Amino acid sequence: MATIKRLVLNNFKRFRTLDLEFDPELNILVGGNEAGKSSVLQALDIVLSASRSKVEALGLEALFNAECIAEFLKSRERRVEDLPELKVEAFLEGFDGQHELDGRNNSKGADCFGIKLVCEPIDEFTKQIQAILSEKHDSFPFEYYAVRFQTFTDKSIAPNDKPLKHLLIDSSQINNEYATREYTRYMYVANSTVADRNLHNLEYRKVKSKFREDVFKKMNEALETYKFDVRTSPKASVETDIIITERDIPIDSKGRGRQCFIKTEFALRNREEALHVLLLEEPENHLSHVHMHKLINRIRTSKKKQLFIATHSSFVATRLDLRKVLILSEEKPSEPASLKDLSQETAEFFMKAPDNNILELALCKRTILVEGDAEFILMDALYKNSAKAASTDADGVHVISVDGTSFKRYFELADLLGIKVAAIRDNDGDYQANCVANYADFASTSIRVFADPDPARRTFEVCMYEDNKDICDGQFLAARKTLTVQDYMLKNKADAAFQLLAKKGLELVAPKYIQDAVAWIRA
Repeated sequence: MATIKRLVLNNFKRFRTLDLEFDPELNILVGGNEAGKSSVLQALDIVLSASRSKVEALGLEALFNAECIAEFLKSRERRVEDLPELKVEAFLEGFDGQHELDGRNNSKGADCFGIKLVCEPIDEFTKQIQAILSEKHDSFPFEYYAVRFQTFTDKSIAPNDKPLKHLLIDSSQINNEYATREYTRYMYVANSTVADRNLHNLEYRKVKSKFREDVFKKMNEALETYKFDVRTSPKASVETDIIITERDIPIDSKGRGRQCFIKTEFALRNREEALHVLLLEEPENHLSHVHMHKLINRIRTSKKKQLFIATHSSFVATRLDLRKVLILSEEKPSEPASLKDLSQETAEFFMKAPDNNILELALCKRTILVEGDAEFILMDALYKNSAKAASTDADGVHVISVDGTSFKRYFELADLLGIKVAAIRDNDGDYQANCVANYADFASTSIRVFADPDPARRTFEVCMYEDNKDICDGQFLAARKTLTVQDYMLKNKADAAFQLLAKKGLELVAPKYIQDAVAWIRA
């Protein structure tokens, strides 16, 4: 199966450099809003299309890395030979025998199959470029840049010569008329041969001629100089006029979610000759939970296609396979992280586990894990009360509620990514066994478990009551008939926590082990 093995970017959008290795079947791109997920898909789309018109429509000024342009314009000499270049290289596999793709003219200097986009100054215009640069203003000479699509042998490549068939489905453009028309046209081309299309266009012209002769004849006979006709130009062909329907209803008449599902499902059909690569931009948008389940199941069964999915959804990432995740960093764009070394057991655990915040953990630098709703509700207040004038938001600390039995799964992920984790849990009556020995394999400078060492203070609610007796009695004692205040708090954990936060949040004293966790995570 023909696939993309690697993508190398130089001065493309937010990336000065980027080197990504891909899985031959599935690649899930995650990151913050400005991490570059969409830019990676766009780079793949552009280089695989081999279309200069696509680059020109987007504009070089929108594709070039702004930082490299600014650095050049600020330089003292502004030499032509120092002008930055933009490169997008797709290293390919599965093309044995196609020697025109096999060459060393790539950033690795190794014999590889591949295609590339190169945007560089045109030598013939060196004098004009130098004249512009000598004026010392902030205009950059994009107009004198060449846009070339080439193989790694430096042979030019055109859209009709591209080695891989691909499609980009962007859910944000899903009901855009142009996007829908282009999708339909592409899928028509992908599912038909040249002979098929020639025959279709011939028959379509015949039908148009018959319509003109049968329907317009009487009306046109009454006219003299000007008469009615039907377009027969390439701009009004089968490719421009066809639509895709579901049960005889055009898909562009359906809601965004349904359109997204239909287009993706149609593109995923297991026809080897139709598509090699499918790029999906945030497929979770506009889809209900039920349809997300259906789409994920459809993606799982896809064959003979390499998939690239950019997503913000923990559900998408975990249900498909965390080991296929590539994490793009907002702070360090050139240093992506891969989860391919995550154990199979942990990856399969998250496939089956209830909905979780696994990507929230993967994208943060410091986190506090808690094991219940009550701890989660009160943690921000306890954090502020433990470290005056501080807050989790200001310190960049994420609080994530995790089932206590899942701590080890999160620890494995955090250890792989170098995330600092403070886990807060109950001792359940045996601190040494439950909170020390249980996590001995994960003890490190970046992962620590915090719990009260006193077996009598077995749970968070007991600790909160013992350290805040007057407050808790004042809030809950008056309404008690049989249960003690502590028992009431144990039986109504979330409700009691919410009431304490609403009424006495600024006065609560954090148990010592939580104060220790806050001090450690902030250090």
